[in-house]
Amino acid sequence: MISKSPFKRLWWRLETPVGQTLLWSVVVFAYLFLHAPTIIVMGASLNASSQYGAISFPPTSFTLARYWEIPASQFHSILLSLKLAFLSATVGVVLGVPAAFGLVRSRLPGKGLLAAIFRAPLQIPTVVIGITFLQLVYAVGDALDLDLSGSFVGLAVAHCFVATPYVVGTVTAILQRFDGRLEEAAASLGATPLRTFRRVTLPLIMPGLYAGALYAFMVSFGDVPISIFLSAPGYMTYPVEIFMGLEQNFSPTILASATLVIIFCFALMLLVQRVVGLETLLRIGGTGRR
Repeated sequence: MISKSPFKRLWWRLETPVGQTLLWSVVVFAYLFLHAPTIIVMGASLNASSQYGAISFPPTSFTLARYWEIPASQFHSILLSLKLAFLSATVGVVLGVPAAFGLVRSRLPGKGLLAAIFRAPLQIPTVVIGITFLQLVYAVGDALDLDLSGSFVGLAVAHCFVATPYVVGTVTAILQRFDGRLEEAAASLGATPLRTFRRVTLPLIMPGLYAGALYAFMVSFGDVPISIFLSAPGYMTYPVEIFMGLEQNFSPTILASATLVIIFCFALMLLVQRVVGLETLLRIGGTGRR
């Protein structure tokens, strides 16, 4: 009689009704564990009995009053974070795509060193980047006789600095697996270089471009360590606004505004899933931050 390996015996047991029930229980537990913070925030934002200084969950009574009480400063910080995130994703695409083509297709010596330099912002702790940009803003402001501290320009440059490597990484990963024979076939059929890029190359690298832009957007929107050094009254990003609010005096309106941001993120994920597919982005995104 041939004995089964431990792995095969475990797999055979999972195929039984009891094993399937146990497996689904683990899946449901993992799903609830991952989404517990989201569920608690959204539920507590609807709780009419929420008090200042504490989160009350599960809700005992429901109200939408917290959403009407959201102060204008939180909406202003959300809009500022969205503007920074869109700008970071756009600049990341504009700078990152040509950089990726240069890293993969140019014959420059030391391309490995250049690739490491492009990935450097992903390796350096963001706190260090924040301190560095704070000093840089002061130095440039003194040199140009401008007050750049706590300005949109300083925040935008720092966010673009940490967001662009994500686009470089994802587009580079696509180009390294790119079948160059497709471009050669288009050229042999009479397509110009511009038409070949527009009709062949660009559609094939779009998943990497989407993935890089999405990661750049999310990293910029959720950044705290860098923004906290460069933010100032009037230019406070949403994560910094929430962080400062929790430190000084917790308000249930923070839960309401956080719920709106969660809904926006879910809508963005659904849009991305509809356009390119989240599985593709997650697979490509593995080449991002290391």
